[in-house]
Amino acid sequence: MTTHSNEYGQPVGFPVPGWEARPRPTETPMAGRYCDLERLHAARHAAQLFAAHSLAEDGRPWTYLPYGPFADLASFESWAAEAATTRDPLFFAIVDGERGEATGVASYLRIDERMGSIEVGHLAYSPLLQRTRAATEAMYLMMARAFDELGYRRYEWKCDSFNEPSRQAALRLGFQYEGEFRQATVYKGRNRNHHWFSITDADWPALKAGFEAWLDPSNFDEQGRQRRRLHGRE
Repeated sequence: MTTHSNEYGQPVGFPVPGWEARPRPTETPMAGRYCDLERLHAARHAAQLFAAHSLAEDGRPWTYLPYGPFADLASFESWAAEAATTRDPLFFAIVDGERGEATGVASYLRIDERMGSIEVGHLAYSPLLQRTRAATEAMYLMMARAFDELGYRRYEWKCDSFNEPSRQAALRLGFQYEGEFRQATVYKGRNRNHHWFSITDADWPALKAGFEAWLDPSNFDEQGRQRRRLHGRE
């Protein structure tokens, strides 16, 4: 890393000339090859999402989220109706391209326009979405909006320190581990230590190329199996 110094000879961060606050993410859809992301709308998406999540064997997909599992459609609709009104987090439904139905949820949060930093989180992937091309593409589309459309400098991911699947997902997607925030929050009556990950705008061009190569239909054989790993990390 290149070292920069001020007029006193002290080491300082690299210059960011002409930096200005970035726009907030919009609610407009994000269209992909395998999925679309639509602003969460309870009337349109809640029943589809509840049905998709009901395919799980038990409630463990909700263990590390601050809400859920949901006992019935009414309780899920109530959650979705509230989530659909917030701007931070800004929730999107992930709509499967073949089914035409919502099979998961993701959001932007901790949106800091002034510093150009944004987090992705509240990932609730149903069994219909987990380990699919659409699951990966949804994360690519959200990154592309943050970096390419809005010009953010930093894209964050955090998870419970005990959430090993989330840790592995972050690394597979190209995030770099930054450390642990001890006793960061309390949720569901228990402590949570955060594990922090990030992607910067300097990382993005190489990662973007890797996503696009992996998502290309030629990367999958007749049985739908990948030919190349994503970023060599899977």
